[in-house]
Amino acid sequence: MSTAAPATSDSKPASPGGPVESSIRAKLTELLRPSQLEITNDSWQHRHHAPMRAEGGGNGETHFSINVVSEEFQGKNTMQRHRMIYSALSDELAAGLHALSLKTKTPAEIQPSKQS
Repeated sequence: MSTAAPATSDSKPASPGGPVESSIRAKLTELLRPSQLEITNDSWQHRHHAPMRAEGGGNGETHFSINVVSEEFQGKNTMQRHRMIYSALSDELAAGLHALSLKTKTPAEIQPSKQS
């Protein structure tokens, strides 16, 4: 049983994801055992930036948004959670992954609050 939800995209058609996205998904699934993992490739929105133009638009896998829910974040602040992810993806960052937009929550943090 997979704990990861399929990658989502905005108005672009769904795609199977490239090697960087697949690596991100595999590493975060192993590290965090998430109850929810959404990865969106936002690279197309940044292809006009000077560094991306210099690389011919990059490899198409340079910018990602990641929404992850995991018990592994329990007791950790936002900075610690982000450091966990950046550490896990250090090889990808060294190889051209340029930016991550991270939303990191525990299952308790996404539950609606019960107010009487």
